[in-house]
Amino acid sequence: MSRKNKTEKTTGVYQAAGRSFGFVTPETAGDLLGDYFIPPRQENGAWDGDTVAIEPVGDPTNGGERRTARVTAILVRKNRTVIGVLRRQGREVWLVPEGEKLRQPILVTGKTAGARAGDKAAVSVASYGTAKQPPMGALAEVFGRDGSLDAAVEAILYGQKIERDFPKAAEEQARRAPQAVCAADLTGRLDLREKCIITIDGASAKDLDDAVSVETDAQGRTVLGVHIADVSHYVPMGSALDEEAWSRGTSVYFPGEVVPMLPVELSNGICSLNPQVDRLTLSCIMTMNPDGSVAEYTIQKSVIRTAERMTYRDCNALLKGEDGDLARRYAPIVPMLREMSRLAKVLERRRRLRGSLALESREREILCGQTGQPVEVRMRAPGESEGIIESFMLAANECVAEHLANLRAPAVYRIHEKPGEEKAQALRTLLSPLGYGFREPDNFSLQKILDQAAGRPEEFLVHTAVLRAMMKARYEPQNVGHFGLAARYYCHFTSPIRRYPDLMIHRCLTALLEEGAEGKAARRLSGAAAKAARQSSERELAAQTAEREIEKCYLAAYMAGRIGETFSAVVSGVARLGLFVLTDEGVEGFLPVGALPGGGYQFDEERMTLTGSQSGVCYTLGTPVEVVCCSAEPGSGRVDFQLPGGVPIAAPPAEKRPKLAERRVGKKPGRRSSHPPRQNRGRRKK
Repeated sequence: MSRKNKTEKTTGVYQAAGRSFGFVTPETAGDLLGDYFIPPRQENGAWDGDTVAIEPVGDPTNGGERRTARVTAILVRKNRTVIGVLRRQGREVWLVPEGEKLRQPILVTGKTAGARAGDKAAVSVASYGTAKQPPMGALAEVFGRDGSLDAAVEAILYGQKIERDFPKAAEEQARRAPQAVCAADLTGRLDLREKCIITIDGASAKDLDDAVSVETDAQGRTVLGVHIADVSHYVPMGSALDEEAWSRGTSVYFPGEVVPMLPVELSNGICSLNPQVDRLTLSCIMTMNPDGSVAEYTIQKSVIRTAERMTYRDCNALLKGEDGDLARRYAPIVPMLREMSRLAKVLERRRRLRGSLALESREREILCGQTGQPVEVRMRAPGESEGIIESFMLAANECVAEHLANLRAPAVYRIHEKPGEEKAQALRTLLSPLGYGFREPDNFSLQKILDQAAGRPEEFLVHTAVLRAMMKARYEPQNVGHFGLAARYYCHFTSPIRRYPDLMIHRCLTALLEEGAEGKAARRLSGAAAKAARQSSERELAAQTAEREIEKCYLAAYMAGRIGETFSAVVSGVARLGLFVLTDEGVEGFLPVGALPGGGYQFDEERMTLTGSQSGVCYTLGTPVEVVCCSAEPGSGRVDFQLPGGVPIAAPPAEKRPKLAERRVGKKPGRRSSHPPRQNRGRRKK
């Protein structure tokens, strides 16, 4: 090896694997040779997730050897706080980290009053240890007994930096918020209080930030009004409330609870479009052509007084004509509701014609009892009224985004890019054996595949595969369009109570209305929009991770009461160590390969199959199976299955299970892949 190769160094993130070795993915641009293998005792004190400097060892070009390196320096520590279980050893208290990625117990120093052995807790790391001393840290938080649902939820929120409580300054500002709209607030606003405007939300929703109206103008054209709570009026930029909302980025929803972006005095009070009270709004009023295109529009600051607080369930019943009592009660609303249904179908047809992807949109509902414990889990498809709100919110979001783009005003766009060639090739490989093919992963080619799979046994597999091929939507200050919706312009305008990007869009619109595109406020918002886009994308990911992990714990708590029961399921994921299966109720768990009939199973990663060499049985995505729940752990969210009549097989530890890509983009009903469907609380994330 040359002297240059001996001294060559690079940087990357250390990924621990098991208890004795790891890998480093180089950060060097253009490095296409893959990871470096870090042998045992060559990590030099690095922990999983640390950014490190490495030095190659040996010559990987000689005989096709794998690239090997040793860690020479730790540049950035990732694990400032570690979550685990407290253990006592004599007088000492130790934290044993969760999983196997972090290997060494941490000696807890300082006060530990109130903490008990067996508690789930977090420790702030003060020292990462040496060859002679263990890692040490101070107790930061105690969540409760390890294995309990409550402790698991609190630990997940803590790990994602999601705070339940608001800082004092934000709380005080929220308490000072007015309880009603005053006369001075109406100056310069379009008065829509005499219009028939309604909200349609889930029955349990309290933060109502969007309302809708449909009427006919003098020329017989349909006029759609989307009226959104003017949260920016009550949350000045740079205020304590604004700083906290920026830090949170989004509200976080999980069964029976919400961690709001704004305090309830605002989110459920003056900013919520509650029925028959005055509320300040920003209205996007669109006059529609017969084909669903926008003939003309206006965006104005307004004041409304909603006529009714409608629920999805009631609206769906009214549209089906199933409930005579409801029809009599809402007689003045029903004609408008039917016109809304007609318009929503026109808008959906228009989206489909331009290439918007219609991906599977069933929701999983977790219902909790009075104690907060899950009592029922079910899957259901969204109804007609959910489709109405979806179509109307999408129309408003597109209209506002195009308005801002045409004026070259600051904005936070919601972008979604076309799948890259690597993802497209993986999709081709998976679908080719089933007879599906495409050249380019464009909207129409992918939708054609979805349409061809409709009603076939492999429909689940096809939808799952297409979802996996999608890029992740994110926020950016520059518009590049939205692939999943086939929209040239798209932003989030309709949920400022629970999403910070929507609040920024409202500020951008207000600046345009008050000062124009060249005003000082607009120029000041340009930098703020870019920062908000980065922060909101990060916090959205944290919220989605927390919601997903908490939901797993609730599902495991539900299944803990159904051990030994048999369930109909389909294979939702395939890995070398076994199968992930999804029950008809919507519970996902693991079926280890050792529990499958026969033996000698071969894993095909490209085609996502597990085939038995003895039995000839082939499992792939969508394969129907009957399974028995054999264990469920609320503290970890782990659910394990076996086959009926089979001998219980020890599944691999949770930390050793394969990490599959998300099989469903969202868990909220009635939404497409790039704007997740609603959760069981009826809240939208369009």
